[in-house]
Amino acid sequence: MRAARAEVDLDAVARNVAALRATVAPALLCAVVKADGYGHGAIAVSEAVLGAGADWLAVALVEEAAVLRRAGITAPIMLLSQPRLADLDAAVRFDLRVCVHTSAAVELLAAAARERGTRVLVHLKVDTGMNRIGVAPSDALAMATEITGHPELELEGVFTHCAVADELDNPFTGVQFDRFEQVLADLAAAGIEPCLTHAANSATAIEHPRGRYDLVRCGIAVYGIPPAPGLAAPLDLEPALTLRAEVSMAKRVAAGEGVSYGLRHRFTRDTNVATVPIGYADGVPRRFGLCGGEVLIGGRRRPVVGVVTMDQLMVDCGDDPVSIGDEVVLIGRQGDESITAEEWAGHLDTIAYEVVCGIGPRVPRFYRRDAS
Repeated sequence: MRAARAEVDLDAVARNVAALRATVAPALLCAVVKADGYGHGAIAVSEAVLGAGADWLAVALVEEAAVLRRAGITAPIMLLSQPRLADLDAAVRFDLRVCVHTSAAVELLAAAARERGTRVLVHLKVDTGMNRIGVAPSDALAMATEITGHPELELEGVFTHCAVADELDNPFTGVQFDRFEQVLADLAAAGIEPCLTHAANSATAIEHPRGRYDLVRCGIAVYGIPPAPGLAAPLDLEPALTLRAEVSMAKRVAAGEGVSYGLRHRFTRDTNVATVPIGYADGVPRRFGLCGGEVLIGGRRRPVVGVVTMDQLMVDCGDDPVSIGDEVVLIGRQGDESITAEEWAGHLDTIAYEVVCGIGPRVPRFYRRDAS
């Protein structure tokens, strides 16, 4: 077993879900567990969030949903994107809420449902300005009418996605709400009233009450990470993931020597260097030591030095003693110090989502409940 490991506190996940439910009620809470539960482990997280009161789950891919169904999870699972046309039959087989926004998908989905003798619950995606996927607002009524024209399909939901909800002073979120509500009004005027309307990701659900509608889709907040710096402070979210490793090599390196490929870092004094067996193949970016990345050893912050290699990274421990087997915390708390995924994101000019989703499959996940 590798020394590197990710530990996920499922009690923290459950408490985050409880805080979110209290915030968004009476809207339903859909926990987003795509990308293997944002790197935390989709099956374990799904079981934890459902046990804590989440109503639905959401994923991006049919194969992600299949993993959950095969694990015995029977809760409603929504696809956030329209599947490949070739995957629509599998979406029916696994009893998924299917996102659609093209006529081709509607026709093939109806045929797959007819072949299996079942009725499929459909959610129509409307693009209100993110310009990623979805039907244009001007075409939404025609698409909804097409869906309701198939007895094998039920238009359970209509939804959109907010592009800038994490920018509280950006008025475009309100523009998207206006466009979405106009679509809903057009549908209602035509006698089409889906039972579920939804637009909220974590940022929208927490900061924009208008956008909660009937259901909210919370991803990053479930894992205890704010959607953006400063957001969600009143919820007191708890980061669920700790990334640990152990020192695998410790040595004294003389002043003037370099470290790692390219010798891009040279020491200006004699120093103790620790090698840690985790690298860019595991989700620690190659440039992490060149942009201010740090780890915790002995309860103190230590700089990563040189480029991170595929399987290992090196840490400057100064004159402090360091030994093989010493614990290294890359994300999480050690003593009075802590390093967060948001801190990584600041160094790397990205977002915390990418940090936790990037922790690779070579890093085993371990799960804690009730301090066990």
